[in-house]
Amino acid sequence: MRFRILGTLEVRAYGDRVVLVSPRQQRALAALLLSPNSVVPVERMIEALWEDEPPTTAVKQVRNCVSALRARLGEIGGVIVTDGPGYRLRTDADDLDSLRFRRHVATARGLAGQVKLVDAVEEIRGALALWRGPALDGLRTTTLAGRAALLDELRADAVELCAEWQLRLGETGEVVRELTAFCGEHPLRESSHLLLMRALAEEGRYAEASKLFHGLRRRLADELGVDPNPDLRRLHEQILADATPTAAVAVAPVLEPEPESPPDHHFGRAVTELAEAVTWQWRAEAELRSLHRPQPITLRWSAGARPGKPALRGDLDDIAETYSELPVRQLVVLGDPGSGKSVLALVLTLELLRTRTPGAPVPVLLSLASWDPRREHLDRWLAARLADNHPALLNAREYGPDAPTRLVLGGHVVPVLDGLDEMPADLRVAALDALDQTMAVGRSLVLTCRSAEYEQVTRESGTVMSSATVVRLEPVSRQEAITYLSARERAGSDRWRPVAERLRRDPDGPLGRVLRTPLMVDLARIVYGRPGEDPAELLAAEDAAALEAQLLDSFLPHAYAQVPQPPGRNPKTSPSGRYTAAQANRWLGFLARHLERARSRDLAWWQLHRTVPAGTRAGLVGVLIALFFLATGWLSDGPALATIYALSFGGAGYLTHRFGRPPEPLRTELRFAGAAGKFAGRFAVGAVVGVLLGLGWSLPPGLVVFLALVFGVVFAVHVWLAKPVDASRVSSPTTILRNERTGAIALSVSFLVSGGLFDGIAFAFTAQTRFLPVLGGRFDLALAIAGGLAGALFGFFMARGVAAVCYGLAGAIAGGQVFPPAMDPVLPFVVGVCFGGGIGLAVLVTRAWGNHFVHHLWLAATGRLPWRLMHFLDDAHRRGVLRQAGGVYQFRHARVQERLAKAEHDR
Repeated sequence: MRFRILGTLEVRAYGDRVVLVSPRQQRALAALLLSPNSVVPVERMIEALWEDEPPTTAVKQVRNCVSALRARLGEIGGVIVTDGPGYRLRTDADDLDSLRFRRHVATARGLAGQVKLVDAVEEIRGALALWRGPALDGLRTTTLAGRAALLDELRADAVELCAEWQLRLGETGEVVRELTAFCGEHPLRESSHLLLMRALAEEGRYAEASKLFHGLRRRLADELGVDPNPDLRRLHEQILADATPTAAVAVAPVLEPEPESPPDHHFGRAVTELAEAVTWQWRAEAELRSLHRPQPITLRWSAGARPGKPALRGDLDDIAETYSELPVRQLVVLGDPGSGKSVLALVLTLELLRTRTPGAPVPVLLSLASWDPRREHLDRWLAARLADNHPALLNAREYGPDAPTRLVLGGHVVPVLDGLDEMPADLRVAALDALDQTMAVGRSLVLTCRSAEYEQVTRESGTVMSSATVVRLEPVSRQEAITYLSARERAGSDRWRPVAERLRRDPDGPLGRVLRTPLMVDLARIVYGRPGEDPAELLAAEDAAALEAQLLDSFLPHAYAQVPQPPGRNPKTSPSGRYTAAQANRWLGFLARHLERARSRDLAWWQLHRTVPAGTRAGLVGVLIALFFLATGWLSDGPALATIYALSFGGAGYLTHRFGRPPEPLRTELRFAGAAGKFAGRFAVGAVVGVLLGLGWSLPPGLVVFLALVFGVVFAVHVWLAKPVDASRVSSPTTILRNERTGAIALSVSFLVSGGLFDGIAFAFTAQTRFLPVLGGRFDLALAIAGGLAGALFGFFMARGVAAVCYGLAGAIAGGQVFPPAMDPVLPFVVGVCFGGGIGLAVLVTRAWGNHFVHHLWLAATGRLPWRLMHFLDDAHRRGVLRQAGGVYQFRHARVQERLAKAEHDR
């Protein structure tokens, strides 16, 4: 059965259309469909059925109408049930187009928050395709019209979201085509006109953008007596400033010339785009965490009175206003484990962003777990985190030099620092002291911490943030816990009654103490929320710690429960069907144990190589490189040369990865504009390497020039891997991996081709000139020097100091070997492929993705991680097991990580 209200009202059963001839039946069904799965009181049904004064028999006629409607719908008429004071229509999300529309939009927002804009546009287009006209077109009484208009507003919001994402993707032509018609249908909708003006301006159509603005301003003045909003006015001014002189005359012939943009213009854009990026990032995360569900747990907080400061008290709805009214905007949020400190920080961040005025600082939510205050100044760490999460800010051409540091030091950022207690215990005192010193000048700050840990730190250090207001999250009340646990139960259900009675009778017992935190209340509903579960099992525990452990242990099995899939879902990629609870428990337990050993909360894919012992991971790299060079030497001159090649280059790989600095992702994207100067410099270095190799092996001049060109291009191509240019995009684990993989593969393939060409050419065309032969002519010192210099340049280019020494020695040892030229014309090609493969692999593992790829294969082959790791982590994020913070994942709560790590350790 299918109901459609996004357009004219339609009902289909088993593929056939059900015709409702009676307008009264149509309006009755429309009223029920506008509130699916909710009770519609008889009074509202009466208002929907009669425009004018209803008759005295209206109640009876409503009953007759519903009865007739049930009969008309036949078998599907049973979905309309009598419920208390009214009627309720039971329907699934797949059966009602308005519910499907909302689901598509929520999914699209989530994809956009992960910077998957192409997927987000495709998803939201699917949502908009469900619309066939205005909601309930042709069937609007006064009551129905108001609620249908809300659906029309959601559609308009979706159109604007789609346009916004398409603008970020550069699809300006598509935006102009679609919004031109949409603005014609909504001539007073300012947000749509703003997006259309942006699209026109980006296409250079300044006169049309200005004409659109003036037309809107005229209509607003005539019909509403108001001017366009400030954003529209600022955009219009910017369009005039950016227009060419000819266009400027066409756009605004009566206006005075606009002054030149100030030097800080691009930096100001960085602030605006940062605010936009942070908003999208945490709005998507809030939706995935279901923080805006209809019946969330109420978080209440209070602050005791201090000299000169009154006592404060409120809930989540008040925290942003309270913070904004503080004389010094420094707030410390304390609470017990699982009390909702991170949720409060997220909600506060979003509310401050929502109410932010132009030019105001941007609240940025960060986890403190990765800060080492004994090695890194707070401001330097803040700037580094901004650069990690928004790499475009490092683009000096777009935003000026060192924009992240300027944002921090210039007061353009409000740090919302979550989890002082999640730092290693020996760093907390130093951290609080650094926070107090850095923020003492009145800078804005929000800090969260567990109450016990904060009191211990202040007691040990004697440091108190004297300017900060300290609020404490209060325990969840008995009634709030009962209301939340039973919120999704059908009328008359008493599954949670034993739990409610125990909480009322014994509020300080084990169950009462456990269900005082939002985390445990939420876990209880997750674990026992399904009809087949019995919440009375919670009453059996005699110890609060045992009950908490029981809930934590039950979380994963329920998060990964196998449930039937709705039609149209791919069972291989659906979050509810691919992974079993046993697999998730094993893999997530391994990751949790790794984080506990590293004393970290941040799960970064490029740091997973640390789960492999240092000797083992260096050995893996060394052996893989050695295999390629073993084949090269064996084909060139037998087992003796094979051993020398394998030991020299394999040893260089081993030593580089054993004692060198682990690679970090560079957070780059392919871009060619503005790279000519750097390209020329790198090309020169590569050309020198090519000349050294060609002359050292006595190649003909033409081949020397050819090698110089090839190596010059190889060394220079990496300058096209530049910093992004759009600071409104937030890094996510997937985007960082994708961009890093592109760079790693591009570099390794280029070195594979160039290295293979050189070795094959040298093997086939060397003149066999002897310069300084030793060891009976088997080794040449001149060739060794040339090979050593080339190897050192190669190593330094890829991984600096240690690699330069190691590969320089390897190049000298292998390059000095003298062996006869190839007699088989095919053999140089095969040798070149093997040599190039070894060089390409050596390059690949010096990049973060290549290093991760090798060690991930090892961990997956040994069963400790899944083969599709990022898909698994994204799936865990969608299930609510992990949360995303910029470019890293974190476990939903520190308690979940600690419990999984302990279980993994005990196995």
